[in-house]
Amino acid sequence: MTVAVTGASGQLGRLTIEALLREGATPVAVVRDASKVADLAERGVEVREAGYDDPAALDRAFAGVDRVLLVSGNEFGSRVAQHTNVIRAAERAGVELLAYTSIPNVDRNELILAQEHRGTEAVLDQASVPVVRLRNDWYWENYLSALPAAVESGVLYGAAGQGRVAGAARADYAEAAAKVLTTDGHGGRAYELGGQRHTYAELAQAISEASGKPVRYQDLPQADYAAALASNGVPAEYAAVLADADAGIAQGILDVDSGDLEKLLGRPATPAVEVFRAALN
Repeated sequence: MTVAVTGASGQLGRLTIEALLREGATPVAVVRDASKVADLAERGVEVREAGYDDPAALDRAFAGVDRVLLVSGNEFGSRVAQHTNVIRAAERAGVELLAYTSIPNVDRNELILAQEHRGTEAVLDQASVPVVRLRNDWYWENYLSALPAAVESGVLYGAAGQGRVAGAARADYAEAAAKVLTTDGHGGRAYELGGQRHTYAELAQAISEASGKPVRYQDLPQADYAAALASNGVPAEYAAVLADADAGIAQGILDVDSGDLEKLLGRPATPAVEVFRAALN
């Protein structure tokens, strides 16, 4: 089975390529710049160049491909149009399955990050090929940039209140995607994918366990948290997105308890403390 993975030079895309190789599939790495995955090419992975803005290149990239994973892009404001280009190319190629990495509870998710996912899923609703939605919750790796300051100061800051976030390691989501792409019966499905459910106070405890130093959680109002991020060098627009995500967590929008991820993996999702410990070591 030949499976094309878009955005294969990114972290999730690369991990999915690795997972597909473990599953015995033949992955095709679709990237804008082949030089970024030269190591994959050296290992025998076929690399095809195509950007989300280039329909002709996407047609070439999907030629002869059985299935496609559309890893959501990172050009905010352009993603629905770009994703639509990928969907249309997959349709023209007549693929037997198109998987898309979305966000949990997309129908009622009001996060800033969710809006383009909702727009993309609306396009998928009309797709002429079988579609599966992989609605990935937070990666524990999203918190790694905050680890050094949290360990040094003894405080993890956020605006999530007592809300829970159901996170997992990025590799878990990649493995789940590979399972879906290499087995049958997934067309038309929407998987709400989340791992262990933690409050930020519990994440602070996980950082304490991983680092061996006491860390507590300090909750801030959303605007104050955004301002604090901006004052520490996070671009203001992105700081607003992160604070908005925390506010959504406070409201329970990322508290996924479907069990879908563990069912696909056939094992428990990776605990936050393991990801934090690996990063700190």
